[in-house]
Amino acid sequence: MMDFSSWIGRTETCEDNLDAGHARRVALSLDEEAPAGGPAALPPLWHWAFFVQGEPYARLGRDGHPQQDAFLPPALERNRMWAGGRIRFHAPLVVGRPARRESRIADIVEKTGRTGQLLFMTVRHDYFQDGALCIAEEQDIVYREPSPPILSGTQPAPPAQWSQTIVPDAVRLFRYSAVTFNGHRIHYDDRYVREVEGYPGLVVHGPLIATLMVRAFTRAHPGRVLRTLSYRGLRPLISPQPFQVAGCLQDAQTARLWVEQDGTLAHQAEIGFGA
Repeated sequence: MMDFSSWIGRTETCEDNLDAGHARRVALSLDEEAPAGGPAALPPLWHWAFFVQGEPYARLGRDGHPQQDAFLPPALERNRMWAGGRIRFHAPLVVGRPARRESRIADIVEKTGRTGQLLFMTVRHDYFQDGALCIAEEQDIVYREPSPPILSGTQPAPPAQWSQTIVPDAVRLFRYSAVTFNGHRIHYDDRYVREVEGYPGLVVHGPLIATLMVRAFTRAHPGRVLRTLSYRGLRPLISPQPFQVAGCLQDAQTARLWVEQDGTLAHQAEIGFGA
């Protein structure tokens, strides 16, 4: 096993003007209304489509991710997964104003799982605008050895108080890849995802799934202010099979969110909110 301890504590800063034109393209990718009015708040989790660094083609690996990244450690031919994360919302980011993301690798742990060696990495992102902290986030990223993916669910979905059916067709996945500048080929290259990574079809983005879960909550409870979000993926979702984004209230300030497919859970989350 490679020693990744020297990567812990590495930092990166990225600035973005939160362009209104790009916000409109994000809205189109989500089949949503663009932020309007002034000052317009960026909807929850849309910040994932901004603060993009990017790398030239010569620095990309065969999976479309940067192979030589100055911030994140090399994947070493392992498959990458966005496993989940935790977010605290202090204030909304405002469209059309300069903002800054400060990132730090908080932890890296290597473990052995059902699919072989797994590298778990926690990355901390803090988002600032007008000198104030707006969003504090931790992302969990997993590098796993190439192996057949686990596609079947085992946990039954609970009764839902709200639910929406999503059809993740190839155009939807391509558009979201485009607005997030995500080159990972599992989301748009059918031949690659089947022949190299062993999935039966295109894989739905983890961040897209989390965004849809939160959107379903905000549509069911307009006017509620998001405070916290904790989310994780249990298994991949494959295009174009429909899935349901659903949820239920746990008490006056928390709600349980999930994605179900064929009656079992695929992703789940918990949200804290206020009036």
